[in-house]
Amino acid sequence: MSKGMVYLVGAGPGASDLVTVRGKELIEQCDALVYDYLVYNELLTWTRRDCEKTYVGKRSGFHSKPQEEIENLLIELAEAGKMVVRLKGGDPFIFGRGGEEADALLSAGIAFEIVPGVSASMGTAASMGIPLTHRKDSSSVVLVTGHEDPEKPETVIDWKKYAELNATLCIYMGLTKLDYIVGQLIDAGMSSDTPAAVVRWATLPAQESCIGKLGTILDDTKDADIKPPAMIIIGKVVKDAPKHSWFEQKPLFGKRIAITRTRQQASGLMHRLLQMGAEVLELPLIRVCSAVDEEVKKEIFGELGSYEWIVFSSPNGVRFFFEAFLSEFKDLRSMGFMRIAAVGPATAREIEKYHLQVELVPEKHTGADLAQALIDTEAIEHAKMLVVKGNLGSDDLIKPLEEKWAIVDRFEVYKTEATDLSENYAAQKFREMGAHAITFTSGSTVRSFVKQAKALQLAEGAQIPKTISIGPRTSKVMTESHVPL
Repeated sequence: MSKGMVYLVGAGPGASDLVTVRGKELIEQCDALVYDYLVYNELLTWTRRDCEKTYVGKRSGFHSKPQEEIENLLIELAEAGKMVVRLKGGDPFIFGRGGEEADALLSAGIAFEIVPGVSASMGTAASMGIPLTHRKDSSSVVLVTGHEDPEKPETVIDWKKYAELNATLCIYMGLTKLDYIVGQLIDAGMSSDTPAAVVRWATLPAQESCIGKLGTILDDTKDADIKPPAMIIIGKVVKDAPKHSWFEQKPLFGKRIAITRTRQQASGLMHRLLQMGAEVLELPLIRVCSAVDEEVKKEIFGELGSYEWIVFSSPNGVRFFFEAFLSEFKDLRSMGFMRIAAVGPATAREIEKYHLQVELVPEKHTGADLAQALIDTEAIEHAKMLVVKGNLGSDDLIKPLEEKWAIVDRFEVYKTEATDLSENYAAQKFREMGAHAITFTSGSTVRSFVKQAKALQLAEGAQIPKTISIGPRTSKVMTESHVPL
């Protein structure tokens, strides 16, 4: 068996969109992923379903695996012929022990590649609006660890030298020794008025920070209740943070929003919330999956060319219809010359991905409004229509059409099921911390929320969320289910 390959990949400072293109490609392709504590959970969802994932994280006070065991694991996986990604927070060669792992792989005859990442210092500085270098204030940057190898007989960090450099100091893993570090720098002559910042979870919506002076930063950090892991930045350039601040000025920064579908089903909403600075908790209260009756499909597709209209009531309907259609036909022209209607712009955009023109989208995005728009378009008496829907779709679209003597065939292509969130990571966080708001995107998410009330019960002191409904039908179900709106 030929040996595999190990990729030492930097995961960046936290936010998933700061991972390099090369890093993302490797995560998506690898057979085995070995990852650290500082790797954001979203990155783990990029892997193949059959990817072997191993957590070897290290954080203050907790050590999952000794470094030697991690190196042996990488060698074993590669010797088994696997493509291995060793995923590290920040950059693998900046306090990531990437050099040690590269040496171990080299000694074992394992091929490896190094993929750099945005370092924690760079990401922290950017999210805080701190220019690490500035022509007036700092012409050099020092990256230094506040947590040296415990096996060293004595410290080798010459804090006096750093105090005299007039450089920007970026101190990794130093929060637990902040008192000592501050004392050493001041004793070495650094002014107690030197600006300083401490930042936790930089670049993420959960970012916490405090800005002060060298002489007060210890108390400032305690008052802000900032705990490890955190980056410490000391230097004149920190004074610019308040005026350059952009990340923490986003309109939803500091707000935790729960969405009740997976990212695949609510990607647009999730992306917009993240753009506005919110921390998003995914609570997939429902699961949507294909549910096409083969006999019905055969009948519908057999007379597909006879329909005058095909009507889509949701983006899911579009996705699962074309999944079924393209399993039978290889050419979209097999659909014939029917006209296409969509309940709303999101559904229309999904249709347009197949390079098809949508003739009708109502101004209001409900089934009843779509039915009325179709009725107003032309005389639909005896017009043959195909309505693509799910198992829980209501009759507010179909009934008005049939009352106007349209010939309507229903084609159910997907079903919606409740999920079990009792062991879900995001649900656990929701129970412990709550949220500022929870969004309901359908009546089925409301019903599942009520059904799983015990699994989502908030702990004492947790933030009680406001409830947000996508529209009148969902609001009606919320009222009927006694979920306050």
